Amino acid sequence: MSTIDIKNDAQDRMGKSIEALRHELSHLRTGRASTALVENIRVSYYGSDVPINQVASVAVSDSRSLTITPYEKPMVAAIEKAIMASDLGITPTTAGTTIRLNMPPLTEERRKELAKHVGHAGENAKVAVRNIRRDGLQQIKNLLKDKQISEDDDRRAQDEMQKLTDRFIKEVDAAVQAKEQELLAI
Repeated sequence: MSTIDIKNDAQDRMGKSIEALRHELSHLRTGRASTALVENIRVSYYGSDVPINQVASVAVSDSRSLTITPYEKPMVAAIEKAIMASDLGITPTTAGTTIRLNMPPLTEERRKELAKHVGHAGENAKVAVRNIRRDGLQQIKNLLKDKQISEDDDRRAQDEMQKLTDRFIKEVDAAVQAKEQELLAI
């Protein structure tokens, strides 16, 4: 394995950490309706739990409400039950076969609580990026110890690894800051 392979592997893994953070942040409720809010809700469908989007169409009807239309009429009750059991904290309203989720505006306290959660998720992503850097640096040290690279190559590879880490840490900070601004905007 060369220093380029190590760097590319670290870059891929750091990129996946950023994607995981963005995915986690997309599920946070910001007072705006988003289909990502119900993505993780699982509904009992003929004895097995399936994601809600496999038994119903989920659409954003306006900035503060979602519309869920089951593909089969008997699924209305099961979907309502799954929504009530979830940690969304929203009570569904049903009109015939259409289920509406109205997003109440977030309280100041809840906004601050969610902002803390966002900060915590960002910190976890930074730790993951730093752990990937540590693994990469260890692999580079092993190459130096095995005399596969020179000390100059070792120093250069360490510098590149640090620059890569700094770049991904900035991406984490940007994602966290954007989500916090979205949360705290009224």
